[in-house]
Amino acid sequence: MQLPHATHTAYDTGFYSDEGRDYSVRCLLGTSNAGGADVGEVLATISGLKGGGQAWFDAWLRLGRRVRHEADASAAGGHRVSAAWAYLRAANYLSMAVDAVDELPTAEQRLPVFREHRAAWESFIDHGPFDAHRLTIPYEDTTLPGWFLAPLHPDGGRPTLVMINGSDGAVSGQWSAAARGALERGYNVVMFDGPGQQSMLFEHQIPFRPDWEAVLTPVTDVVLQQPGVDSDRLALYGISQAGYWVPRSLAFEHRYRAAIADPGVVDVATSWMDKLPSPLRTELAAGKRDSFDRDMGIGMKLSSATKREFDWRARPYGATGYFETYVAVQEYRLTDELAAQIRTPMLVTAPEHEQFWPGQSARLVGMVGGGAELMEFTAADGASWHCQPMARAMTDQRMFDWLDVKLA
Repeated sequence: MQLPHATHTAYDTGFYSDEGRDYSVRCLLGTSNAGGADVGEVLATISGLKGGGQAWFDAWLRLGRRVRHEADASAAGGHRVSAAWAYLRAANYLSMAVDAVDELPTAEQRLPVFREHRAAWESFIDHGPFDAHRLTIPYEDTTLPGWFLAPLHPDGGRPTLVMINGSDGAVSGQWSAAARGALERGYNVVMFDGPGQQSMLFEHQIPFRPDWEAVLTPVTDVVLQQPGVDSDRLALYGISQAGYWVPRSLAFEHRYRAAIADPGVVDVATSWMDKLPSPLRTELAAGKRDSFDRDMGIGMKLSSATKREFDWRARPYGATGYFETYVAVQEYRLTDELAAQIRTPMLVTAPEHEQFWPGQSARLVGMVGGGAELMEFTAADGASWHCQPMARAMTDQRMFDWLDVKLA
């Protein structure tokens, strides 16, 4: 059959002209390598889906609920494997709906849909091809939720990969980022919600913090208490904004044998400042809170899309007002003094066309010195854009080959 208007340029031309929506689709398609999505389900969902807002939200919610229903039916019939992978897909589709709430007139759907997403994830944990148990991690005056996964039928102490999520990613996305690859290679895997991430933000309103060593140290203490963990073979992985939290933590936390920043982030604020008009930068630098907030407010009234994006990006920082948010974001910066304290060998990914923190992977490697290695990914290999979203098999191959050597 000859298809009308057939094209083979989707990778280059994209799925949507809206960069955020296009990148979301790329990320979701990339999870299919690890069972996190079915390509046909994704492409059928976006077929004819032109706009955002309510239609975008409804489409992903409908797909997530349908696949969750199928997962429940498989589980009820005793089909554990089928149920597991359907629950994982449902969790990822529902996370798309959670992200889409910011385009709706109100945010009242966020928490109930997030809980649907998290229920699907927990069902995947209960049915997945691994040994698993939940972790309760003491953190200041509360606790963080975590998950400890081990290969089936493990033998003796094993290397363990502790994963730090990015600014807004769902935990189900971490499965496809590195967890599946680690388990297949005989690693234990630890995932958790840190402050400002997922349940800690949506259900407890606990914001980010720049000094992530205050998070990683109690997490590591709990990890070392788990059965089958070889304390001499701890590895750390951080995706997206965790490319800052990884090196920041390693300046203080020295129990890790190797670490990966995917990609490297030295100064989180650059992704904010690059889009700020010059007069507003001047006001910010001069500490003119009132005029900065006034002028930002005027700009936001001119573009509802810009206002939605700001609210989405600012929420995890817990600051009030435009000026305070920008000041807070500028605290997320790795200094030369901190970099000099890092002792852990580090691999830093560097994808071509990095759109959020271009050039910062190489900058991080230069700051850390001989203990860090740069691993480049290219568009010619289908591995461009932030975190190589559609080249996760290649990423697994390269980074675990490196980790295996460092942990040998």
